[in-house]
Amino acid sequence: MPNLTINGQSYFADAPSDTPLLWVIREDLRLTGTKYGCGIGACGACTVHVNGEAVRSCMISVGELGGAHIVTIEGLDPANAHPVQQAWIEQQVPQCGYCQSGQIMQAAALLSANSRPTDRQIVDGMTGNLCRCATYSRIVGAVKRAAEIANDGGRHG
Repeated sequence: MPNLTINGQSYFADAPSDTPLLWVIREDLRLTGTKYGCGIGACGACTVHVNGEAVRSCMISVGELGGAHIVTIEGLDPANAHPVQQAWIEQQVPQCGYCQSGQIMQAAALLSANSRPTDRQIVDGMTGNLCRCATYSRIVGAVKRAAEIANDGGRHG
C-alpha cells in the first residue's frame, strides 16, 4: 500500500501501485475537485501539483509517488484565497467550469516558477490545458491578474 502525502495529510492508498493517482484522489479520498477529462494526459483537467510541479494525475501511478508532496485544488489554499483563485473569480473565467481546477493548478505552478510571465509565456505555460468553452483569453487575463495580486497585492487591477 503506497503512503501518499496529499494536501499535507498522510494517506495509505488501498490500491495497487500501478493505479493512476487520479483514481485514488477521486474515488478513495473523495477529493472530487480534480476532474477526469481524457485519461491520456492530453487535456489537463486532472492537473495536480507533485512536489510543486503541475502533473497530470491520470498519467502517474501511486507507486511512483513515495515521499512526494501532492496538492490538489482542495489543498491549494484552505480559504480559496490563492491569487489564481482570486483572479479566476474576479475575471469571471469559467463558462461551464469543468476544466477550471486543472487550469488553476497549471496557472499556480506557472506563477510559482515565473512570477511575472509575459503573455507568450502564459500561453506556452498553459498549453495542453484544454477548455471546451474556449475561454482562453479570459484564462490569460486571469493569469496576468493573479501575477499582479501575488506581486503587489493587486494594486494595478
